[in-house]
Amino acid sequence: MKREVGLWIDHRRTVIVTIENEVEVIREIRSNIEKHVRFSSGAHSKKFDHSNGSTAEDMRDRQFGGHLNDYYDGIISFIRGADQIWIFGPGEAKVEFGNRLKLAELEERIVGIDTVGKMTDQQIAAKVRDTFPG
Repeated sequence: MKREVGLWIDHRRTVIVTIENEVEVIREIRSNIEKHVRFSSGAHSKKFDHSNGSTAEDMRDRQFGGHLNDYYDGIISFIRGADQIWIFGPGEAKVEFGNRLKLAELEERIVGIDTVGKMTDQQIAAKVRDTFPG
């Protein structure tokens, strides 16, 4: 009984397609993270917090990173039992998630990490079926 998982991921949502015993299940997980805005230097005044030696931007970055880790860990809880995991998506999230899988000691199950643009859920499912033809 082989369980194959393909997932399209970005920082806002993940579409997980699981194929097991020729049955396909599609799930969506939303991060509920607001868009992360980075400022170029000089674009705003940096307020320095003397108590911990960081700027407000540094604190926002750490908070965003913490939210992402929680989001990735939630996804891992859904796919932990997979025999094979294929990750794809448009931006940095796919690589970040791949690194999170390594921390969870699931690295050997990753069959690929690929860059693709925005897709509908049906396009994602078709791409996963093509990758894991059965």
